Amino acid sequence: MPYTRPFDKWLAPSNCGRVTHLLYFRFTIVGISLAAIGECLQRPLYVNRWDSNQGEGFMITRALRNTILVPLALLLAWILPSACLADDTADANQSKTLVYITSDQRIPFWNIMSRGIQQQARALGYQIQVYSADNNAKQELEHLARALRQNIDGLIISPTTSSAGATLIKLAGAAGVPVVVADIGAETDHYVSFIASDNYQGAYALGQILSQALETRGWQEGRVGIIAIPQRRLNGQTRTAGFMQALDEAGILAGGMRQQVDFSYQETYDFSRDLIASEPDLRALWLQGSDRYQGALDAIRDTGRTGEILLVTFDAEPEFIQMIADGSLVGAAMQQPFLMGEQAVESLHQHLQGEPVMKQRKLPVLAVSTANLARNLPLIKRNVLGQPEAP
Repeated sequence: MPYTRPFDKWLAPSNCGRVTHLLYFRFTIVGISLAAIGECLQRPLYVNRWDSNQGEGFMITRALRNTILVPLALLLAWILPSACLADDTADANQSKTLVYITSDQRIPFWNIMSRGIQQQARALGYQIQVYSADNNAKQELEHLARALRQNIDGLIISPTTSSAGATLIKLAGAAGVPVVVADIGAETDHYVSFIASDNYQGAYALGQILSQALETRGWQEGRVGIIAIPQRRLNGQTRTAGFMQALDEAGILAGGMRQQVDFSYQETYDFSRDLIASEPDLRALWLQGSDRYQGALDAIRDTGRTGEILLVTFDAEPEFIQMIADGSLVGAAMQQPFLMGEQAVESLHQHLQGEPVMKQRKLPVLAVSTANLARNLPLIKRNVLGQPEAP
């Protein structure tokens, strides 16, 4: 549990030795400083002038010496040990290990989040290990068991499902390991912090972009097919709700939904063809993920509907910058996985330091179209695609 009183973290057994060392160091420096000042006070005073004959420089009066030297020495006695303590804290983190279990690192979104987690963990001095469940709940549990056997200090999870997340949190809690949830969600609140995208806001804004594009073309009577991530996930549910709200406000109807299972190209291609065949009035496809977008484009081409069916996605790929610019992709709701990974580590670090942590944090989703692409490009490159500028 986090420390709740101002000095609790200093009174923790792991910190008592450091506090004793800090106080001893400070009082020692104070003593040495006062002794040096006492010696200085016994020596003759110079007047506050320049004596060219004696070659003497700037002189200090007794009043100036007493009002400046003494406070300065006491200030240094307080600051120097604090700097040493900060270094000691960074060194202490080097012996601590964090683990990140992701649902499937083969998917670019999770790979980018993993890089954000690794970069921030190393910046704070932690050892970091990353395990990918490859979208397999059994493998996810095996990774957790392996991690707990190592007596890790903290755990970050992006579970395969929200129910699986609750199981991971329960098992980690029984072992005394604090958990931060990075996206997906969990059917429990027994975690340190939940870092997620504002899926509702992002999907709603994307729905508005699509609605405007359909209205501009006079296609508002057409329908929109949805290829969704599993709706048993909390993030899938909120994406659908936000997008449908925008369509309802514009008077545009959905034309069926298919839920992904294996997240493959073939699955996306087959679902797209099925939606096109079952809905003659289909005018747009919305993918709740981004990495299999080519399956949807190929299905539109192979059914002879190129130029007649628009495509929008949630999340982003590097090539989307050019695709949005040339109009082959109407828009994308871009989460910020690199930033999310950094925030997850920061929350866990604050907890381990005994500091208060925000229970839930929602990061904005960038709804990008040709109208705002240039303005959002720096954020897209760093926080969305994980391409931070070199220092």
